[in-house]
Amino acid sequence: MRVNRAWLGLGVLMLPTLLVAMDMTALLLALPQLSADLGATNVEQLWISDSYGFMVAGMVITMGTLGDRIGRRRLLMIGAAAFAVLSVVAAFAAGPLTLIVARALLGVAGATLAPSTLALITNMFPDGRQRGQAIAIWATCQFTGGALGPVLAGFLLQHFWWGSVFLVAVPAMALLLLTGPVLLPEFRGGQAGRLDLAGVGLSLVAVLLIVYGIKQLTAESVPVVPALALVAGVAVGWLFVRRQLRLESPLLDLRLLRKRPFTAVIVALVFAGIAMAGTGLLVTQYLQSVLGFSPVASAVLFAPMGLGVAVGTMAAPALARRIKQPAAIAGGLVVSALGSLLLVGVGAGGAAALPLVMIGITVLALGTGPLFALGTGLVVGSVPPERAGSAASMSETGNYFGGSLGFALLGVVAAVVYRDRMDGTSDSLAGAVAASEHLPADQGAELLHAAREAFTACVHVTGVVAAIIFAGLAVLVLTMRPATTPAALPEYEAGGGPKRQESVPW
Repeated sequence: MRVNRAWLGLGVLMLPTLLVAMDMTALLLALPQLSADLGATNVEQLWISDSYGFMVAGMVITMGTLGDRIGRRRLLMIGAAAFAVLSVVAAFAAGPLTLIVARALLGVAGATLAPSTLALITNMFPDGRQRGQAIAIWATCQFTGGALGPVLAGFLLQHFWWGSVFLVAVPAMALLLLTGPVLLPEFRGGQAGRLDLAGVGLSLVAVLLIVYGIKQLTAESVPVVPALALVAGVAVGWLFVRRQLRLESPLLDLRLLRKRPFTAVIVALVFAGIAMAGTGLLVTQYLQSVLGFSPVASAVLFAPMGLGVAVGTMAAPALARRIKQPAAIAGGLVVSALGSLLLVGVGAGGAAALPLVMIGITVLALGTGPLFALGTGLVVGSVPPERAGSAASMSETGNYFGGSLGFALLGVVAAVVYRDRMDGTSDSLAGAVAASEHLPADQGAELLHAAREAFTACVHVTGVVAAIIFAGLAVLVLTMRPATTPAALPEYEAGGGPKRQESVPW
């Protein structure tokens, strides 16, 4: 493939990358309006917001292997067509159940897009340095999409109904379907393994049971069923791991985790996703319900978080040319920890609250850039090209699963802190706002003040938790360097042969 065509093809691949990321965050602002219109309960709201991310996380491994087998461009085209159709279904959903199902199926379609784009990049850019630049651009688009999602959603919600948030994907996917066959190469692994359908089922069941258990542990007075769901999910996950280790062509090649830097990056992607998603969830609600900004204004104020990651990922290749990659990644994570600690100082109001929260999320996000750019490059560069889809799926699984899990885990932590501060008189800040409208003015104002103070305490706790996570990941990355020479982690040329030593990232 000629270089010019390769870069044009990269531009085409940015469309699904942007849209999948936007779909993960757009509902943060649209959820209150669509919940009111559809009459969704609290549990239904959780599944509307989370079903997409968890289905992406549960299916992306399957789709990475499937792309290696049937062709990465073909799978990308199938996923793009399904994404466009399901976006229309979600936009015109008549009830919560329809929207939950549509969001879940959108997650399945989204799972075809993420590993296909990253795996195709490895085919289109055999040169290590160009591939690193392309992956940095790809990662930048992911997080720019995450930043633009709420901004675009806020604009659309101000002028149209909530369904317009989903329709944005339709013209972009149509453009991908028209240009993809012309600009993108087809690639399938000549020795790609058979699809492990039993493994697909086990991975999905394990993820969904664990997620259900986490969500419901604090929502029910007698948490027997959630606890059983957690235990069952862990048991099914153990069966999945055993099966993958025994298969000659596994759905998830867990043997890659024997490489210490590979394992460190995957773990870091999961936990960084938890910290960032949980922080994003709390900050967007803080901007709207505590500081009183409109959805559009909140979206604009929240955008520096995604843009900070974008800047960090674009700067990562240049940084890696000056210092070793583990030091670059770990240093960035320390910066993220410092940014998280700034959130501990925000108050329930006052002139300093807004600047402090914006600086905090920007610094937090900026520091994660080297992890997402350099770490992803390490993952896909440590396997032959015919296995790039499977490796990309592992990277994406860590990313999406961590992000979705962050909503659940830190959302639960925040709910516990909030109820404790409110002495059990209110379950959520949104509920307190609604209740205050039916009380006398002085009582309503008192309830709102207490609820906002309680929610601000949730932001403080989330900042501390995120700082601990980032600091721990920095230590992990520095301590899990290769036990032997860098040759333990070779990159590969287009024909499958190992590249020379100087191309090895760690």
